Amino acid sequence: MIIDSFDDKSKAKINPIQEKNRLKCDACIVTFSHIIEEYVLKNYNVEECSTYKMVTKPYPIYKINYKGKIFAFYRTILGAPASVRILEEVTKVIDTSKFIVFGGSGCLEKEIVHGAIMIPTEAYRDEGTSYHYVPASDYITIKNANKVADFMKAKKLPYILGKTWTTDASYRETENNMVKRKAEGCISVEMECSGMQAVCNFRGLQLYYFLTSGDLLDAPEWDKRFVEGEYAGTQHDIRHFDIAIELADYVTD
Repeated sequence: MIIDSFDDKSKAKINPIQEKNRLKCDACIVTFSHIIEEYVLKNYNVEECSTYKMVTKPYPIYKINYKGKIFAFYRTILGAPASVRILEEVTKVIDTSKFIVFGGSGCLEKEIVHGAIMIPTEAYRDEGTSYHYVPASDYITIKNANKVADFMKAKKLPYILGKTWTTDASYRETENNMVKRKAEGCISVEMECSGMQAVCNFRGLQLYYFLTSGDLLDAPEWDKRFVEGEYAGTQHDIRHFDIAIELADYVTD
């Protein structure tokens, strides 16, 4: 069974091999949004410093000079298997222990407004990747949730703490499963959080994660809650990169 896949008694056949000349940086910021990537390239002191390689093509990794610190930045791909594989690839060429990850999510509580910042405290492991990195359990603790919350408080930014539901199948978020997860305290649903925390636990990395409240599942019918081409309050909200880079600065002081 998939929940029996974690094996710490033998070595993996393939391992990420770190390059000798890895870029040493204070932290790495990860987005899922091509809109945010374009915004960063236009508005920050950025240079391409490396790539991570996928079968489709190489993807750029950037270096950002910010307040006397060096941050790496890259755009990842949807889903736990892809985002975890890419993080492993990035550690070959980037030398840091801190990863700030932010993205969009579905919302399981109608009282939470569109565009709200949600900080996951635990993630329900409804995906397969995490079971190869940490022992089986229903939930995985998001270790630095309180640190992210402390930052939001310090910056006077409103946020909501709660569990998240990480799924591999966005078109199989059924009514019954949504009700179960909501009853357990999940306020969001996304596709990467539990996997990203698992790989960070396994590799000894620190993960700092926040989500943007997007489409609403807690309604008689699915409500996407945005208009095409309008990015404010969505996973493409450029203001949330500005938050992410300030969070990177905060956790590296």
